[in-house]
Amino acid sequence: MTTMEGGTMTGTGYRLVIGDKNYSSWSLRPWLSLKACGAPFEEERIRLRLPETKAEIFKHSPSGKVPALKTDFGVIYDSLAIVEYLAEQFPDAGLWPEDTAARAAARSISAEMHSSFQALRNDMPMDLVSRFPMPEVSETLALNIQRVVAVWKDTRARFGQGGPLLFGAFTNADAMYAPVATRFRTYGVPLAAFGDDGTAAAYVEAIYAMPDMAAWLAGAEAEMAERALV
Repeated sequence: MTTMEGGTMTGTGYRLVIGDKNYSSWSLRPWLSLKACGAPFEEERIRLRLPETKAEIFKHSPSGKVPALKTDFGVIYDSLAIVEYLAEQFPDAGLWPEDTAARAAARSISAEMHSSFQALRNDMPMDLVSRFPMPEVSETLALNIQRVVAVWKDTRARFGQGGPLLFGAFTNADAMYAPVATRFRTYGVPLAAFGDDGTAAAYVEAIYAMPDMAAWLAGAEAEMAERALV
């Protein structure tokens, strides 16, 4: 998914247009994948939840949404499209598992994250630096959480023997699910009540133990501190 709108850039690097690190779950996803593949890139942040936000985003992305990856040939928008592009451009980074069955599973659960879990998104929006009580758990939200727990448990059991993440080492699937891990911590979700045998709780800890996740969180904390001064 590419376009020449929003401008291009020259050189060998990339520019990733993102929203606020505290709130933008979709921006976090390709940012983690970019970090994992070692690609040089610049960040261009647009503050969300302001009257001018949509107009500012349209200057960079024809979808009117973040993130958008600026490349030499144009702009790639949508998180899943960006991480797929990065996997093609940096095959040695292992953004998809090498094994055929594992790669198919990683793509399947990533696409499911991309297209599903609407109640989880709406009722438990990402807010990294805050801690909130669990919202009222509707049947749909409960099913969303149970499904995430089941995905993590099944994937770790089948493919996760080589490390603490879904497929052992970091892949695009971890990029897609990292924001969900943060939601579970922000809202203090008792994962055992939704079928967790300890696998999901350990995975949340593994996401937060990633140095790149710590760097993103530090950026979110700095942004919110800056906002408090305004």
